Amino acid sequence: MPAENPEHSVAIPGVALPGVALPVIGITLRGGALSFGDRAVFTNLDLDLPAGRTTCLLGPSGVGKSSLLRLIAGISPEATAQTLLASDGGVIAGRIAYMDQRDLLLPWLNVLDNITLGARLRGEAADHHRAMAMLHRVGLADVATALPAALSGGMRQRAALARTLMEDQPVVLMDEPFSSVDALTRLRLQDLAAELLVGRTILLVTHDPLEALRLGHQIYVLRGEPACMGPALKPDGQPPRPADDPALHTLAAGILRDLAG
Repeated sequence: MPAENPEHSVAIPGVALPGVALPVIGITLRGGALSFGDRAVFTNLDLDLPAGRTTCLLGPSGVGKSSLLRLIAGISPEATAQTLLASDGGVIAGRIAYMDQRDLLLPWLNVLDNITLGARLRGEAADHHRAMAMLHRVGLADVATALPAALSGGMRQRAALARTLMEDQPVVLMDEPFSSVDALTRLRLQDLAAELLVGRTILLVTHDPLEALRLGHQIYVLRGEPACMGPALKPDGQPPRPADDPALHTLAAGILRDLAG
C-alpha cells in the first residue's frame, strides 16, 4: 500500500478543514516525444517526479514545457510517451490537479462557487464547509461571495490555488501559476503554495530560476533543439528557501547563463 500523507489538511483556529489522507505517489515518464510537423521539439525524454517532492522545470519558450505538463495530465493532443506510470501501480488519471498560469475563474460565479466548481462538474455535492475553511486559509473568506472582477490579481491567484487544493489530489501540475502578479505578491504566493502543498508530488513549470530555486526539491532545465534535459539540480535546504539568500541568487545567475547558451 502507498504511504499516506497526514499533513494535507489545513488547520485554522476555529475552523476545521476535514480531508481524507492522500496517497503519496511518484510519476515515471519514459520516451516522451513532441513534434510539430517536421520539427521535433523533444524526443526520448525521460522524467521522474519523486513522491511527495516538488520538481521544477525551466526552459526557454518553445521547448515543450507546457506540453510535457499536459502529457502527464493526460490532456495533450500532441505529446506522447512510451511509458507513463504511477509509483503505486495505479492509474494516474483522476489523481491530478492542474493549475494554469491563468486563474481561469468563471466571471459569473462568486469565489466560493468557483473553488467548488470541480465537485459540481462531477455531479458531487459541494463541500461548502471545507471550501470556506480553505478560503480562510488563503485569506479570502471575506470575499467568498464576490465575483472575480472585484478581486486583485493576487487574490484571483489565491482563489485558483484554493480551487486546486479543493480537488484534493496527490499530484499537482502547475504551469507558471504566479507569473501574472507583482514581485511581492509572487513571493507570498510561493510561500503559501509551499505550505499548503506539502507532501504532494508537484511539477512546476516556470521561467523564473529564483522561483524554481525557492520551491524545488529538484530542478531541471529543458533546452536545445530538439530539447533535452540536463541533470537535476538539488539545492540545499527545504522549500520555501529565503528569497534573499545570496547562494540562491548565485545559482539563479548560473541557470540564466545556461539558458542563454
